[in-house]
Amino acid sequence: MIHYDLRCSDGHGFDGWFRNSTSFEDQARDGLLECPICGDTRVERGLMAPALPRKGNARREIAPMATPAAEAPAPAATAPVPARAPEPAALAGHMPDHVRAMLQRVRAEVEKNCDYVGGEFVDEARRIHRGESDRRGIYGEASPADAEALADEGIEIARIPWVPRADG
Repeated sequence: MIHYDLRCSDGHGFDGWFRNSTSFEDQARDGLLECPICGDTRVERGLMAPALPRKGNARREIAPMATPAAEAPAPAATAPVPARAPEPAALAGHMPDHVRAMLQRVRAEVEKNCDYVGGEFVDEARRIHRGESDRRGIYGEASPADAEALADEGIEIARIPWVPRADG
């Protein structure tokens, strides 16, 4: 995963995680990236300094907690799949309204375009990956260890914070 500092045409800065630079370029070209502050879809990479390890220190791998919210669920054998989880207690009262609204839109899109498979998520993701089940977007529950095991098998998933619905 690559971390980019992003900036919208109004000058708002924010972070984004991408599989590679092509993923960023494709999403930016297609207008899939959105500023979490103003909603602008004209997003560019900001200036960034390289992360260099200090002498004698190994570079740490940083595991992202979520994929960019702008990635819309698309039916595929390895479709982005959120692992449903309650909103983290640490963020419950401190999440900015615009972030909560964006995550509510992501949830609505996932629920509209993907099949809920509940606790069968890990097994169904494997069946889709092996071609034993129809290619489609799914979502459900998975433990962190199960999500890591899927990634080790080359099965792409995405974990997103599962906030309460906008209408609830």
